[in-house]
Amino acid sequence: MRNTAIGATAAVAVLAGLLTAGPAPATPAASAWKKPAKTASVHGQARISYIESVDDDIRFTVHAEQTPFTRPVLPNAPKGLSTDARGTLKFSHTTRTGATGWAEAEVDCLVTSGRTATLTAVVTKSNIEEAGARLGISVQQGGRGEPDRLGFSWGVVNVDPGHVDENGHPVRPQAGTCMAPAPFTTVVKGGFEVVHAEITKTPEAATRRG
Repeated sequence: MRNTAIGATAAVAVLAGLLTAGPAPATPAASAWKKPAKTASVHGQARISYIESVDDDIRFTVHAEQTPFTRPVLPNAPKGLSTDARGTLKFSHTTRTGATGWAEAEVDCLVTSGRTATLTAVVTKSNIEEAGARLGISVQQGGRGEPDRLGFSWGVVNVDPGHVDENGHPVRPQAGTCMAPAPFTTVVKGGFEVVHAEITKTPEAATRRG
């Protein structure tokens, strides 16, 4: 973030006040809730290297941006949440034998921190995932020559050993909104751009607390 020097501006303001010799104008009342100056987002596509399938072709495409308070959650958040988002997630996994699993999903939540973003998306089409399943993704944009990274809420994470299916296999819990693991894989081709923006208070909270 660039810091703006204010010394000269402040001096001009003081001088102007002395010359006019009149009362200072009233400061406009601050708005109870303001739209953030910029929008959090993540965009890009990449092939990753996954330790459990190092010879497989695994690719992700992400286009997501925050749209605060657009997805009502009744009854507790009738106007939605500050992390509400829209966009698309696509992934494909082709094995050494040529079999391919793929999914397309609609983004519903996004939160950022510096060069890192965490998002979730609900499956709309897939040959391996059930429609309606929520998937969690994390993205880290590399810096200082480091590669980008990505994490996903299946594979080596998101297992609840206390719950099993009829065959005795652990059931994978559904990811909650914006829930995803740390970006544990490495991008080997392509990459992502993360734009960070602070989350905002809900309109109700801003009105109550000022």
